[in-house]
Amino acid sequence: MIEFLLHNDKVQLQDINPNTTVLQFLREHRQLNGTKEGCASGDCGACTVVIVQLDEQNQLCYKSINACITLISALHGKQLISVEALQQQQLHSVQQAMVDCDGSQCGFCTPGFVMSLFALQKNSSDHQEHEVQQALAGNLCRCTGYRAINRAAEQALKSTVVDHFDPLARDTTQSLIAIRQRPPKDSQTGLNYQQQQSHLPEDLTALAQLLIDYPTARIIAGGTDLAVEITQRAQQFSNLICVQQVSQLQEQQVTDQHIEIGAAVSLHQCQQLLAPYFPDFSQMLERFASLQIRNQGTLGGNIANASPIGDTPPALIALDAKLILRRGANTRELPVQDFFLDYRKTALQPSEFIEKILIPLPEPHTDSDWALKIYKITKRLDDDISAICAANFLRLNNRGEVISIRLAYGGMAAIAKRASKTEQALIGKEWSYANIENALACLSQDFQPLSDFRASSDYRLLVAENLLRKLYLETQHMCPGSSHSAANSTIETRISNYV
Repeated sequence: MIEFLLHNDKVQLQDINPNTTVLQFLREHRQLNGTKEGCASGDCGACTVVIVQLDEQNQLCYKSINACITLISALHGKQLISVEALQQQQLHSVQQAMVDCDGSQCGFCTPGFVMSLFALQKNSSDHQEHEVQQALAGNLCRCTGYRAINRAAEQALKSTVVDHFDPLARDTTQSLIAIRQRPPKDSQTGLNYQQQQSHLPEDLTALAQLLIDYPTARIIAGGTDLAVEITQRAQQFSNLICVQQVSQLQEQQVTDQHIEIGAAVSLHQCQQLLAPYFPDFSQMLERFASLQIRNQGTLGGNIANASPIGDTPPALIALDAKLILRRGANTRELPVQDFFLDYRKTALQPSEFIEKILIPLPEPHTDSDWALKIYKITKRLDDDISAICAANFLRLNNRGEVISIRLAYGGMAAIAKRASKTEQALIGKEWSYANIENALACLSQDFQPLSDFRASSDYRLLVAENLLRKLYLETQHMCPGSSHSAANSTIETRISNYV
């Protein structure tokens, strides 16, 4: 059985298909039709709802999510708020702002925008344009125009309004604590409908045993990729294991040697955690899909689905990150670059799962300097899938020679992988324009990319070459006595034309 709050009402469910999405639950089981289905893949934001959960200090945390690709089991121990809950005696302030600023025409996308603004209002103390853009990047409108919606966001965020959720915060907190302290009556079967089950393990031991008992079960953390198989490909899974209640998979810490991230830590949390150490990694995650997706999607899930265009694997490979894999009580360590074997095939053994990710912190050296540069090439800036993602780790000695370089690419092969021949052409060499140009020929030996609807093979290879030139331009200051030259201007011209 799962238990959660729908608005302010307690809900207990057991006899429901675990393949049911939150969107289906709202519309088909509770006749709450304000939440719309636009794409069933988490792209348009019309289905946006807000979930409220407790953080480590038992404070309420509001998050926007895509209801169309969130399975019902994800609601256990949380509060679900749909657009119907916002209006009481009068419109909520974010709804009123949309009215005042003419932020709606046909109105189909409006509930999603309202819920994204509601979550932003709960998490912000004032109006910040960048935060607005991030919060609304996953909401698409075809008729109103975003200027009016941005004005509505400004009005909603600049007005300090106590809404009807605020006086209930204490009661909501107590209700969620009570649910957390009262785990599912049967953690082996959280939901059971005919021959379909969803399991809710409470710790790593229970999770490991479930995977041994049900070796063909599918793990679901955020579910932003797996749910698309249900909504777009009409798949039905007989055994799902929801890991959101496994607290050990949510842990994160920084030691002197590495950053340790549990496999179920959300991408939004990763973005915040990595920012002080690897700004480029954090900035790339800011462009990873939408905020709704980042609030649900997990780092472990992005690795495990083994997509050749996944954005985090190239970055992790460039940083020489390791995975802690677990089966039963046994664990092993594996470099991320060895995890991917072929298209959608990994080194995971039967009943094995990713427990955590270890990202080493580069050791400081007085006689060398390092840089991490990540470039994501897409057709639009936000909420888009990469045609190419290039992650580059470079370390130079105080003579400007390459002592370590890892060039990892997504979108260039069936798996995310390093350009090993190109790396070897640069190791031990001076970090110079001439040596970069000589090494570029090796890229065509490292990769023979495919053509698809995102990019042609020739385009991918040309852009990969220009990204290596871009890396040189952005890191030449690390070389002693570096200066801008005519050669650099030539590189800049090439990059501006093809990146």
